[in-house]
Formats: sequence, C-alpha cells, structure tokens
Amino acid sequence: MYAAREEIYPREAKGRYAALRWACVWITQLVFYGLPWLQWNGRQAVLFDLGARKFHIFGLVLWPQDFIYLAALLIISAYLLFLVTAVAGRVWCGFACPQTVYTEVFMWIERKIEGARSARIRLDRQPWTAGKVAKKAAKHLAWGALALWTGITFVGYFTPIDTLLGSIAVFALGPWESFWVLFYSFATYGNAGWLREQVCKYMCPYARFQSSMFDKDTLIVTYDSARGEPRGARAKGDCIDCSMCVQVCPAGIDIRNGLQYECIGCAACVDACNSVMDKVGLPPGLIRYSTEHAMQKRWVTREITARVLRPRVLVYTGLLALIVIAFFTTLAMRTPLMLDVIRDRGAMGREIDDGMIENVYRLQVMNTSEQAHTFRISVSGIDTIRLETPAEARIDGATTRAVPVLVRIDHATGKRGSNPIAFAIEALDDPSLRVEEKAVFLVPK
Repeated sequence: MYAAREEIYPREAKGRYAALRWACVWITQLVFYGLPWLQWNGRQAVLFDLGARKFHIFGLVLWPQDFIYLAALLIISAYLLFLVTAVAGRVWCGFACPQTVYTEVFMWIERKIEGARSARIRLDRQPWTAGKVAKKAAKHLAWGALALWTGITFVGYFTPIDTLLGSIAVFALGPWESFWVLFYSFATYGNAGWLREQVCKYMCPYARFQSSMFDKDTLIVTYDSARGEPRGARAKGDCIDCSMCVQVCPAGIDIRNGLQYECIGCAACVDACNSVMDKVGLPPGLIRYSTEHAMQKRWVTREITARVLRPRVLVYTGLLALIVIAFFTTLAMRTPLMLDVIRDRGAMGREIDDGMIENVYRLQVMNTSEQAHTFRISVSGIDTIRLETPAEARIDGATTRAVPVLVRIDHATGKRGSNPIAFAIEALDDPSLRVEEKAVFLVPK
C-alpha cells in the first residue's frame, strides 16, 4: 500500500487496434472541441445556459421541468455500458473513455518531444542539464496549453464560446467561469499527464465492479498459455519471452499472468504480440480477444459468436431497447409549450361593484420551441366565467413570460368556496400547440 509508484514508460504500439484507438481519439475530440462552434438558428447549437435555465441541443430546448429526459439519458448510457461490458469487457475503457483518450494524446506529445521509450528512460535517469530542462519544460508547456484549451472548451458548453473567449481576451472572466476553466484544465493535466494508469487502478470505480458483469463468454484480452508455454527463445512454446506485451501496456501489467483488474482492454499487447509473431514466422493470436470458455474448449470464432446472444445479453438488450423506445417516443410527443397557473394570494376571490366575483391569476407560459407564437388564452369550468384581460399574448421562442389575467363570474353561478376551472392556451398559427392546466376559482362565503 505504501510502496512508491514505479514509473511506466509505454512503448508505442502499432497495429489494427492502435489504429482503432486513434480513430476513437479523433472522433471524440472533433465532437468535443467542435460542437461549441457549431451554430443553429443564430445561436450556439449545444449550450447549457444555467443562468437562463435553458438547455439548447440543436433544435431542442429543455427546461428544468424536463429533467426527466436527462435522467432517462443517464439510464440509457448505463445500460449501454452494461451491455457492452457483458459482450466485450472493458472495451469502453480501452478505446473511448476520456481518461484513455487524453492519456493517449498526452503520451503522443511526450514521445514527440522526449523521444521513444528508451530515450525517455535515459532522459529521466540522466542528471539535470540544460537540454533536459528544455525538453521537460516544452512537454509540460504543451500539456498545459492543451489542458487549458480543454478547460475553455468545457466551459464553452455553459457560457457561449465567443462570449467566453472575448471575456478572456480582456481579462474580464467571471469567478465561476475562471474556477471551472482552471479546475477542468488542472484535472486534465493531472489525470492524463501525471496520474494516468493510477486513475484507472485506484480512482475509477468501474474497474472494481466490472467483474459482476463478466461471465465466461465475455470477450477479454487473453494470453493463450496452452500455445505459448513454456516460453523462451529456445523453448517449445510460441512465446519467445520478448516482453513486448509488457512494454506497450499503459497499465504496466503482464497479460501472461492472466486477467487482472488493471487491464483496460486496449489491446496494445495484441498488436505488439502479433507484430512479433509475424517477424518470427508464427501465426498471430497468441494474445487475442477471446473468452474463458473459448480458451478452455479451444473454440473458433464461429463458436464464440454463437454465445453472444446469451440470456444476460438478451436481458440487457431488451431493457435498453424498451428504454430507448420510450425515451424517443416521449421526446417526439412532447409539446413544446408549458403552462403554470399561480393564483394571486394577495387578492383572493372578491365581489366587485357590479355584483361580479373576480379572481386574479398569473399564467407562467413557457414557449420551449425555437419560433415565436401568438397564443390565445381561454378559461372554462363555470357557466358564466370569462376573461377581463386581453385573451392573446405573443411569446418569443425559447422564452418564458408571466401573463396576469383577471377572471370573473356572475355571483349566482358559482358555489361558495372553491370551484374547479381550467385555463387553456393555444397557438393561433399551430393548433397542435395547446396545453391545459387546472386551477380553482374562489367565491367568498
């Protein structure tokens, strides 16, 4: 527990899985860094405006009342992760997790400045010289610049990116924006530059409970000991004990010792071993994606594939499909109009000069669509009920407006006490935009 961390110097791996990993890096980072600059209807396409309590996601505008959609999205993500883990182990960790992605980018910068694995080891072991200081300083400056831009981009999802950059340019950044830019920058710099595999080994809870989603048919990175042992250059097994699988591992483990919770499933060892097998004239696959059952029973790919649709996977898939269908159905049927009725507690039901009974309300109307609409307001529930204020209101897109209304009835038509009524609001240019909200009309006793 108290042993000092041994520095890991991963060798660069080249091969099919390394190319796939870099494809994931490019895709995820193009989305992350590019979305804040994408415009939609004259505004930022994806903007979580906490100050205005509005979330803009392309043409969709969500309000705090729509929190259920965020909860559903998190549930979908969780079930998708469970499904992927049950089928292919920690493939998310090895290819698309932000910690893996940024560590890959930071290690690429490190290799470009300090050199390959052997050069980095020599550099760290030699005494401090001007050249060593220059290389270390250049590396950390590059790391810091990337981390800072990452922090700015992250905050750009909550404050419009052009406004944010303008504030930074004139040193007028607000306290909260400053805090989150620096916090996210520091987290990126520390996690991807310094902590690296320690985040996966000690800080990420996923590594601890992943085994509950594994079974003997889950794909994992596996060493074929029956084929490889006994290892050594002159031994009968195919493993020549070159240790290349260990040198490329970002977690610093030896996959030949069996499955370990530190393994993130990046398959760097698979690429390294396959390249060695190719050089010595042996078939690839000494280290490969396989399952425990497949290794025990010497299954081929067809037999492994046949075990994909097993009960656990079918349950996860069924639940995920139901939740996704319900989510998108509810989202498609969502009316982009909300109405809250608030009765004025300072002016209870009162009798006015002409014998009418009057109540005062405030209608809180939220137009959650992108277009402005003129709405007609109506009230029902009592025979003689009517509005004594203008029955129309124009509300801009993605805005909320409080509309005060006076409602009156004849004294003889309402019973004393509480009378149920209903307000309705409907767009004049689109009758499908209509909502109704219940309220009560008070008649003094």
